[in-house]
Amino acid sequence: MTKAELIDAIVAGVDGLSKTKAEQVLNATLAAIMDGVAKGDTLTLVGFGAFSKGERGERMARNPRTGEEIRVEAAQTVKFKAGQRFKDAVNGGAGGR
Repeated sequence: MTKAELIDAIVAGVDGLSKTKAEQVLNATLAAIMDGVAKGDTLTLVGFGAFSKGERGERMARNPRTGEEIRVEAAQTVKFKAGQRFKDAVNGGAGGR
């Protein structure tokens, strides 16, 4: 699903909502999630899941082309843990809407 398809699905689910307003709401929602997680907050949407900031430690890796070992520096990452309704929906349960 693309962003445009997601906007269309939002518009279809809310009477009287324009595509422009739906896109503005989606963009604001995504920005709020990114800003919060970047600051170290955990964002929990009950039933859907939780977004949080994680850390990946420094490690050694191998260049697949040359076989040379290289050091990969530590980095910040984003973690997502799916909520039970989301898991149920993915597994064919009645967790959808």
